[in-house]
Amino acid sequence: MRDQGPLIDRKFASRVDWNLLRTFVDIVRAGGIGAAARKLNRQQPSISAALKRLEEHAGATLLRRTATGVEMTAAGKAMMALCEDMLESARMMPHQIAQATRRVEGYVRIQIVSGLVSPEFDEAIASFHRRNPDIHIEVRVSPWRQVLDALEQGEVEIGVSYDSNVRGSLKYEPLLVERQQLYCSRSTPWFGHHVTRLSDLKDEHFVLTGEDEIELIANLRRRNGLGTKVSGLAEDINEAQRLIRLGVGIGFLPILAAEEDVAKGRLWPMLYADAEPSYDIYLLARTDPSRDTATQLFWDEVFRRVRAMRAT
Repeated sequence: MRDQGPLIDRKFASRVDWNLLRTFVDIVRAGGIGAAARKLNRQQPSISAALKRLEEHAGATLLRRTATGVEMTAAGKAMMALCEDMLESARMMPHQIAQATRRVEGYVRIQIVSGLVSPEFDEAIASFHRRNPDIHIEVRVSPWRQVLDALEQGEVEIGVSYDSNVRGSLKYEPLLVERQQLYCSRSTPWFGHHVTRLSDLKDEHFVLTGEDEIELIANLRRRNGLGTKVSGLAEDINEAQRLIRLGVGIGFLPILAAEEDVAKGRLWPMLYADAEPSYDIYLLARTDPSRDTATQLFWDEVFRRVRAMRAT
């Protein structure tokens, strides 16, 4: 077997047994040939032989045996990425056929964090509705932890949220990087000024977002003694923004959510741009791939747009 510069088999697609590709994926996901054989209820030699035939077709070693199982070579990683794309395309076939024949009805239940600003997500909803006018779209807004819980409990199919950890039951697709800023209203003496030390604000009245507060923001605030004087609380970002705008206290908000108020001179960003905390917002779904057609089509619409955005 050669790992460097394999000859390109221009008839690979017509020669290869597509079941070999699925077996390769099963070996990788199981973590070894023996584990895959047990999972598939097949004999280990037949799994090994299938891998060998695929490597012969590919002209490269795809997997190396290790003490704990197998590890992918560079060629194996490339093959795995392509196989996963093909499996996703295969899963999409009945959904796309249903869409093409205009037989798609049902519901898509989406739960998102408040104050979300994402042109790509908005365009996906608009495009999805144009393609599937008979599908009912339901959007709920809640604190970020409740988004994750609702997904795990099957109350909704799609989520958009922050997560401080990784839940094995959920699939994560990065949607955007959100930045926050500390704001004050025109009625405060800080309006028009930037702060270099957050600890200078420890005696200021503060507006908190309760359960919707991102852990990164909560830790930053506590390290600097901010929020000891709580004068306002709102679980929804838009309502917290209202309290800050009305001078109830200073507080953190997503930059895009506060953009209009800043432009109109109703809010002032107190931190320099290089001090703004940032974090990922994810498009989320359960890892179980057996989604209904309406949900799968919506996931595919958003995923396609996010992938196109990254490519530009």
